This record gives sequence, structure tokens and C-alpha cells, in this order.
Amino acid sequence: MKNEIFTVSLAKNPVISLKVEPGHFTTSHFHAAHYLDLNNLKTNAFLAKEVAIELALPYMSTTLVDTIVCMEGTEVIGAYMASELLQEGTYSINMGRDINIVTPISNANKNLMIQSNKQDLINNQNIIVLVSTVSSGITIGSALEYLSYYGGKIVGISALFNAYPEKQDQKIHSLFTSKDIPGYQLFRPGECPMCKVGLKLDAIIVHDGYIKIHCFD
Repeated sequence: MKNEIFTVSLAKNPVISLKVEPGHFTTSHFHAAHYLDLNNLKTNAFLAKEVAIELALPYMSTTLVDTIVCMEGTEVIGAYMASELLQEGTYSINMGRDINIVTPISNANKNLMIQSNKQDLINNQNIIVLVSTVSSGITIGSALEYLSYYGGKIVGISALFNAYPEKQDQKIHSLFTSKDIPGYQLFRPGECPMCKVGLKLDAIIVHDGYIKIHCFD
């Protein structure tokens, strides 16, 4: 991968930024011309808190929250987000309440599951779903279906990156969208223009990173 990595910063809080690496990448559903490195925002305590402050804003004065369901490694952000929602202040309606952080697990078929001793934190609770990225919408759709089945009341969805907000039925509060990434596109494998011109894949995008593909001629 010889393309130059560049950085995109959040306009209203430039300390929040992500690294973008151009190339030819594949996920389990799509091919992409960019890899977005969000790991620092999820693992660095200072940055995670800054992210949480921004993501909490839409809910501060309007939304009662009981549980934040954290997916794709967003637990640190979720904890800071709960702390922000619980803080004392004129516009904080969750002050004095309890907010729990729950992380689903996956079974062998990659279906989401909540441990039995944590299901009371879902059933009849006001839930914010927090994810790292929303691209195809398949993952978030599965999560919403699962949480609804177990009696959860979805009061908000938040993401660090949302590829195509204009194509989604649900309102998703996100820091970045595809409009922030010059040339960002996703392609179904059979429709990928990079594949059609014979450009080999650079890497497979996996959880919190990618695996390079080494080609031998």
C-alpha cells in the first residue's frame, strides 16, 4: 500500500481526528477505497472522553438513558458518555440516575447475545446503541432487531463514523460521515471498479485493524 495516509479532524473539536489510508480493501460485505483508523479514539483515554462529550450532546436535555450498549470496541467511550450524561447541570435530565454499560457477545453463527445475568439491563430499558462505524447498515440492523426482541427501547444510535446517513431510515448521531473523506465509496464485490481494472486487494479489514494480503507473481 503506497498511497499516502492523511488525517481528517472534526471541525468543532480538531483534537478529535482519524487517520485515512487509501487503497483497495475488503470487508465481509463490501470493497472500499479507504481504511479508517478509529482505534486511537477508542483506546486513548483523553480522546475517548472528548469523543464521548460530543456524542452525549444530542441526548443531554432530551433523552432518558438506562443502558448504553457498546459494540466494536467502544466501551471506553461508552463509560465516558454515561459519565457525561449523568453530570449535574441545568440541561442534564439523567442526573441522579444509573446508566449501565453492556457489551454483547457473539455466538458461533456471529449472532449477538446478552448473558442471562445482564438481560435485565436490556428488557424495558432506554438504550443508546454505540458503534464504531456504520457502513452497510447490516450490523446495526441486526443489533436493533436483537435488542428489540429482548424488550429494549432504542432511544438513540451513535457512531464514530457513518458512511451514508442519507440512505438510512434511523437517525444516527455520528462524528464523521463519508462527506468528510474525499472520494470515499463502498462497492459490492461484483461491482468494484478497482477489481474490474485488475487492481489487487491490499488488505482485509477486520476488527480494529486490517490484515495485509501478500501477492506473489
